[in-house]
Amino acid sequence: MGISRRTLLGAAGTLPLWTGSFVAPAIAQTAPAGTAAADIPPILFVHGNGDHAALWISTLWRMESNGVPRERMVAINFTDPLARTDDSVAQEGRSSTADQRRELAEAIKDLKQRTGASRVALVGNSRGGYAIRNVIRNGGGGDVSHAVLCGVPNHGVFDWEDNPGSEFNGRGPFLRELNAGESEVTPGTAFLTLRSDGMDKYAQGDGRFVGKPGVPTNVTNDGPALKGATNLMLGTIDHREVAFHPRAFREIYRFIAGREPSRIEIVPEAEVRLSGLVTATPGGVQTNRPVGGATVEIYHVSPDSGGRLGGPIHSSQTGADGRWGPAKVDPAWHLEMVLTSPGAPITHFYRSPFPRSSDVVHLRAAKAPGPADAGAGSVVIMTRPRGYFGLPRDVVLLDGKEPADVKTGVPTDSTATLRLPTGETGRPVVAIFNHERIVARAWPASENRIVMAELTY
Repeated sequence: MGISRRTLLGAAGTLPLWTGSFVAPAIAQTAPAGTAAADIPPILFVHGNGDHAALWISTLWRMESNGVPRERMVAINFTDPLARTDDSVAQEGRSSTADQRRELAEAIKDLKQRTGASRVALVGNSRGGYAIRNVIRNGGGGDVSHAVLCGVPNHGVFDWEDNPGSEFNGRGPFLRELNAGESEVTPGTAFLTLRSDGMDKYAQGDGRFVGKPGVPTNVTNDGPALKGATNLMLGTIDHREVAFHPRAFREIYRFIAGREPSRIEIVPEAEVRLSGLVTATPGGVQTNRPVGGATVEIYHVSPDSGGRLGGPIHSSQTGADGRWGPAKVDPAWHLEMVLTSPGAPITHFYRSPFPRSSDVVHLRAAKAPGPADAGAGSVVIMTRPRGYFGLPRDVVLLDGKEPADVKTGVPTDSTATLRLPTGETGRPVVAIFNHERIVARAWPASENRIVMAELTY
C-alpha cells in the first residue's frame, strides 16, 4: 500500500468566475507572528457529493491561523455537485466525472495565474477526491504538487455487478481506470490518504448504508488507501470528519507544509466580515447554481434565548450571481441568518460565533416540509455539515433529549429534526453537539418557516 502508517489519535467521542465557481478571498489578514508560510503552495479545496465550498470554512480558518495567506487558498463550488446514477448517462441537475474534471482543471489554472505559482496543492473530501485523481491522471499532474484525499472511496463504495455505470462502483470503468497499474497514484505528485478506523459509512463491508443490508459490498475499511500513497488512519472519526476534524487538519497541514502546524485552534480576528453565495435546491436536488432575488438578513441574538438583540445588522439581496454580503459582525456574536429565497421556505439559520472572516458562508434554503411535518407548529432541524452525529460517541442533545432519529453505531446522520406542537412556537430550542451549543427560536411553520441550528464544528 505504498508508505503506510497507522496513526491512531484517540477516539472521537470572492470571485465567482464561472457557474462552477470557486471563491477567491477578498479580505486581507495579518499572519500570526512567527509563522512562515511562503514555502507552502497555493491550496485548492474540493468538496464532496452534494456539498459546497462552505464545508471547508473551519479548515481555511485553521490554515490562516498558521499563517497561510487567505489569498492563496480557494474552495471550489462544483455547478452540480451530485453524481449521476450512471456516469455515462446525462441526468438533470447532476454531473459526470468528466464535468467535475473540467471544472477543477479550470480552477487550478486560475489559481496558478492569480498567484504566479507553478504548482498547487489539492485537498479533497469524498467524491472531491475522484475529481482530483482524474485531473492528475489525465494530464494535470504537472500542475499539482500535493494531493490529499480525505475519506475518498478510492476502491468504491461498493464493488459488485449491479450499478455498473456508477462512478462509486469499484468494478465500474471510472475506478478501474484510476486504479489500474502496479501503483494507484500518478508519479510526480505526492499523495496522502486519510481514512477512518471503522467509522466511515462508505467504507463498510455490509451494504446496509447503500440500501442493501446483508449484501457484501466487497469493500473494506482500507478502501480509501492507495498503493503508492502515504496512507494514514486517523481513528474512529466519521466519513466527513476525516476531512474537517482538527486531527485531519493537522495531517493536511503537515503533509503540504512539511512541518507540524504551530497551532490547531482558530485565532479570532478583531473584525469579521462575512459573505457568501445563495444556491438552489430545485426539486430537492442539491446544486450550487446561484439564486438571484434572494434576501439575507442577519441578527445578533442572545446565546441563552436565541432572541434578537435589536434590528438587523445586515440586509442584502442577491443579484444574478447569487452573492450576498458583506456583513460586518463581532467575532463573539451568536447569529441568526434569515434566508428568503424564491420558491422555498423562509429559513432561519442559527449559528455559533464566527471567529474569522469568510466569503464562503453559503446558504441553501431548507427543503419544503414533507409528510412527516404535517400539522407541526414548528420544525427545528439540528444539522452538522462537517460531520455526522455518532452515538454513543458524541453528546447529541436537541431540546434536552437525545434525538430519536439519530442512529447508534457507525455515524450516518448529519441532521436531527424536532417537531413542536402549535402551542410551543416562539420558544427557545437548545441544540448541543459536544462542546458546541446553539439556541434557536421555534418559528411557526404556518408562516412557511423552517429553523436550522447549524453547527460549525
